[in-house]
This record gives sequence, C-alpha cells and structure tokens, in this order.
Amino acid sequence: MKIYTLKSVQKLPVSLEEAWDFLSSPGNLKTITPDYMGFNILSGADRPMYPGQIIQYLVTPVAGIKTKWVTEITHVKDKEYFVDEQRFGPYALWHHKHFLKEIPGGVEMEDIVDYKLPFGILGQMVHPILVGPKLKEIFEYRHQKLVELFGEFDENKAKNATLKQDILN
Repeated sequence: MKIYTLKSVQKLPVSLEEAWDFLSSPGNLKTITPDYMGFNILSGADRPMYPGQIIQYLVTPVAGIKTKWVTEITHVKDKEYFVDEQRFGPYALWHHKHFLKEIPGGVEMEDIVDYKLPFGILGQMVHPILVGPKLKEIFEYRHQKLVELFGEFDENKAKNATLKQDILN
C-alpha cells in the first residue's frame, strides 16, 4: 500500500484576508484548474466553506473519461487552514491540507496532498508515468494562474518591508 505525498508552496503578494477569501471559496477551484480537466461543480459550493461541507464535481482527468468526484471539507480554521478529503472518486485516498500564513509582503500558501491510487501494483506502476506528472502539471498550472490573478511575489520588496519594520521598532 503506497501512499504518495505532493507538496506545493507558493507566496502571493496579497493580504491574508484576500488569499483566504479566494482560496476557501469552493467556486474558485474551477478558475485555477486547467480547462482540459473539464472541471464542473455539480453541487455544494453555494455557501462559504465549513466543516462537513460536501462538494460534488465532474472531472475529465484522462482520455476524455468523465469521473464524479465527491469531497468533504473536514476541517476549517479561519484564515489558517482547511482540509478536503475525497469521499468518492478516482483515488483510493485523497487528503488535501491547505495552509495559509501571513509573511512580510504577502501570504505563503502551502498544500500537502497525501493520496493513494486504486488497483494496487498496477496503480503504482502507472503513477510515475501518468498520475504523478499529471498532478504536478495541475499544481504548476494553479501556481501560474494565481500569479496571473494576484501578481508575482517580490522577495526583495518583502525583505525591504521587513527591514523598514525592524528600523521602526
């Protein structure tokens, strides 16, 4: 039983409130998902995120095959983190933790996805040639889309803001 982990960290030049408002709104997931995934929310995204929320999607991950995906928002701590877990869908396990923290010049967003593929050894054989690269591609797309929406994080600007704050203190 092989469990894989995908970790992604991105800095955004926005306030914690702006990042949280966008990222914790289930309806915005379509915006940061590649079009070829055919991602459509069927139900459950009509309210702000809350623990116990069930969201149903239709996705087309491979070869035009439509798949229903049902996730539950299991944990939410306002402006800090939320967790979604697959209840029905293409994975044997999907546990996705989203963390946000304020940093000088913006927000650091960290995603940790623990997942397991179905079909035992066959799933493990397919992982390095199909599933792993596809997930990385999806997260790279999301990274780029967030840059388009919010701008590129400027490390030098953030350092200067920290220096100015240190001088004032």
